Amino acid sequence: MGGLLTGGVYALVALGLTLIYGVLHIVNFAHGSLLMAAMFAAWLLWRAGIDPYVALPLVAAGGFGVGWALYRFVIGRVSRGEDGAILLATLGVAVVLDNGALVLFGGDIRTVETAYGFTMVEAGPLLIALPKLVAFGVSLLLAGALWAFMALTDTGRAIRAVAREPEGARLMGIRPDRIFALAYGIGTACLGAAGCLLLPSFYVSPQVGHVFVLVAFTTVVLGGMGSFPGAVLGGLLIGVTESLGGLLLGESLGPIGISVLFIAVLLLRPAGLFGARA
Repeated sequence: MGGLLTGGVYALVALGLTLIYGVLHIVNFAHGSLLMAAMFAAWLLWRAGIDPYVALPLVAAGGFGVGWALYRFVIGRVSRGEDGAILLATLGVAVVLDNGALVLFGGDIRTVETAYGFTMVEAGPLLIALPKLVAFGVSLLLAGALWAFMALTDTGRAIRAVAREPEGARLMGIRPDRIFALAYGIGTACLGAAGCLLLPSFYVSPQVGHVFVLVAFTTVVLGGMGSFPGAVLGGLLIGVTESLGGLLLGESLGPIGISVLFIAVLLLRPAGLFGARA
């Protein structure tokens, strides 16, 4: 059960990555570093007396602003729309964020103490940690809201149009550069929300993004590149697999189960669970 709840947050982290890939068609190497920055922002707000869950709208909104500005004024201008240059630009952003966090916060890990941090909820014979239950529920709500935004709003349709055919969208009066910045901002906002949901039950350090970014990349590929349902299902599957692997093989060998699942799915469905074949 704990693995399923953790998988909900994995899904939220992967949703931001799959949105950015689906629109820009590049892998965002800064994804883990931006998640780390979001967690430190939530930690700083907690130090100022604001609960991480209360801070979620603030950090998510700040994440959107940072992501939009990063693409609009840094990544987009440096890369000039070339995919290879965008990859290098996101890698450069990651290096700057990681080293900046080391300078500002040092290499120590930090946690938060909340009144509900060790609260358990009874569900029949199961005892569920309240922070993980809240993180799971809010992650699914945000995933549903993001899907509705993409499917039902004019802006969401514009994003999907640019993702499918940028030149055709341009002829219809849509500016792809603005949509790219918007998609990057929304993807970073997902990380802002995920950082607040993770903090009550996880630590934060300048290296914490590396813990989640590999899982996020695996989730996106497992579910199908650019697929929202695939990202959600992939996150849940990876969370359960990680939990079962830890139970059967021990905590240090538990992640092996993720690699086995990843290889098995790609052998049967090379495009991922919901990916379209080229």
